[in-house]
Amino acid sequence: MADHTHGEMNAEVQEHTFEGFVKFVGRSIVFILCLLIFIALVNG
Repeated sequence: MADHTHGEMNAEVQEHTFEGFVKFVGRSIVFILCLLIFIALVNG
């Protein structure tokens, strides 16, 4: 089995994926809030 030393994992791909996920969630929240405000304004 290969020797493993703590703290040497390359997490670049995971960090990039997480950054994309956070952007997606943030934009989704803004879109949903705008949609709810629009529905409230047109008395839906």
